Amino acid sequence: MRAKLPAARTLVRLPERVHPMALKTWQVTTGAAVLGLVIAAGAVSAAGPWDSTGQRTAERDWAAGQRPGGGADHGARGGDDKPGPAPSAPEVLAALGAPAAGGPARSGSPQGSSSGGAAGAVPTAHGLGALLDPLLADASLGRSRTAAVVDVATGRQVYGRDAGKALTPASTTKLATAVAALSALGDEHRIETRAVLEDGDGHGTPRVVLVGGGDPTLTARSAAGPQASLEKLATATAHALADRHIGHVTLAYDDSLYAGPRLHPIGPNENLAPITALTADEGRLDHSTSGPAPRSTDPSGDAAAAFAGFLKDHGVGVQGKPGSGKAARHAERLAAVSSPPLSSLVERMLTNSDNDIAEALARQTALAAHRRADFAGGAQAIRARLAGLGLPMSGARFADGSGLNRADRLTADLLTALLAKAGDPGRPELRPVLTGLPVAGFTGTLEHRYGAAADRPATGLVRAKTGTLTGVNTLAGTVVDHDGRLLAFAFMTSDSPSAPATQAGLDHLATALTQCGCS
Repeated sequence: MRAKLPAARTLVRLPERVHPMALKTWQVTTGAAVLGLVIAAGAVSAAGPWDSTGQRTAERDWAAGQRPGGGADHGARGGDDKPGPAPSAPEVLAALGAPAAGGPARSGSPQGSSSGGAAGAVPTAHGLGALLDPLLADASLGRSRTAAVVDVATGRQVYGRDAGKALTPASTTKLATAVAALSALGDEHRIETRAVLEDGDGHGTPRVVLVGGGDPTLTARSAAGPQASLEKLATATAHALADRHIGHVTLAYDDSLYAGPRLHPIGPNENLAPITALTADEGRLDHSTSGPAPRSTDPSGDAAAAFAGFLKDHGVGVQGKPGSGKAARHAERLAAVSSPPLSSLVERMLTNSDNDIAEALARQTALAAHRRADFAGGAQAIRARLAGLGLPMSGARFADGSGLNRADRLTADLLTALLAKAGDPGRPELRPVLTGLPVAGFTGTLEHRYGAAADRPATGLVRAKTGTLTGVNTLAGTVVDHDGRLLAFAFMTSDSPSAPATQAGLDHLATALTQCGCS
């Protein structure tokens, strides 16, 4: 059948930034509900969750916790200032066909669908082809382009164009890194940074060793929020030293957990600091928290120097300059701080396309697999985890965790399979892969896209990971179509002549899916 354009629908009142045409109240609500988030339809129609910070604010506030942790963005809570468990969303597919809590049921939706009883028919290859084939023919997409669309409820591919052909994925590689890390470590895994005490330097001065565990979000800034704080670690360490009547120490740092070269093959770059097991604020030399920035050439040494300064602020005398040194096995634990849960790290990585977190998680996955924590070990561990999940690995090649390496190769088949696996009700630990996707027009790397008139109907409805290198553009994510089906999609291009034009073409493809009644 021919692809259908949206029929007339009830409009939702949204801020001016979101063009109201083509948005249904139920479609906006379902856009959150399919990620397991119960948002009242009345709040949506009153513009409630669609505030200046985007849909994720509503998701954070309205997510229904069904498990102890994992799945939605979160912050610190409780009296001990430790990051609280991430509230999990209920099973993704169970909510797909249901009306939002407190909201009306959708009218005109077929019953008996596999997604919970209210979503429409599964799109057909013919219907999707009629919609997508002309858009994929756009010359601005470059010489090579591949595509895949999967119905998440059934896991079945409903559209493919060279979907098994491997291309350079750029930052959509982070979807693979996220699934591998979450499946290997669990969504509540935390990364510890600790301080230990040794006998000393042979002259009676005790030695404190700052031991890095690979936390990529460790911060030396005063406003730490839910992140592990070097200042708090120094405060606890100073108190522990005072309890032992120790006022003067030497200081060393141990970043030996990671192996291999610290520099990515692309060399010194503002998109990624040297990769070490001990770094504060991603080695950023400005006050930024995301995006390109000038980076330290010695993140470990800088973190140790900051720690030494905090110790001095608390009256501990630190002799000399901190140096590199491996902590002894018998060293006494003084204090420790832990990262937010892995669910939070994954969300931040995907939303901001954070390369530092991606490379750290690749190494954490390698450690979980008892492999060498370097580029090669991380790549091997990611591939092994994904293969163990039964994902289509033909043609896939991993050279890093971030996608900065052009040697990476993924297929549209694999990208959509990763997203579908994250929507599997039996895999709730993978849900952050979906909740962390940038929201079109609102968050992360999609915040400033979907502004063109043709794409405004998809604002807030498309969730997708972007990938951009010179001549390479990808987009992979999820969308709720006109009939209420949750679709996972991947569009990959290479040898594209113009990044802005190619990105616009990819946005048009995702927008088309929101308007598709392609049964």
